[in-house]
Amino acid sequence: MNSAIDPESDIRARIQQHWEASERGDVDAEHAIYAADAILDYPQSGERFRGRSRIRAQRGGHPAERHFTVRRILGGGDLWVSECVITYDGVPTYSLSVMEITDGLVTHETQYFADPFPASPGRAALAEPIPAPDQHAD
Repeated sequence: MNSAIDPESDIRARIQQHWEASERGDVDAEHAIYAADAILDYPQSGERFRGRSRIRAQRGGHPAERHFTVRRILGGGDLWVSECVITYDGVPTYSLSVMEITDGLVTHETQYFADPFPASPGRAALAEPIPAPDQHAD
């Protein structure tokens, strides 16, 4: 894709490639989207990782078997959001990644994580199930 013609399609594709590389365990491709001095924040634990090398190192050697499912990628300009389900050893955790992009690279990412919880029986008459994301055949 020629980013001069459609920079937002290019950024969306790069973010999708980031998540696909995460799923494959391709750490080089996974971290290629980050600027050398990027910042990654985990607000729930109060941690900040400064620099692509530290971001990569903190993800390395994770003991759980992980899988990444992207539900959607939304954004424009320099702000993009990925809604994902990250499954750790078979247990899903919902994740929201907020990426700030400068010159095609992530300069600041904030990731939020939330565990699933049971639906309230008192809301059953009002709610409907969220459809599963479309899955492409392998």
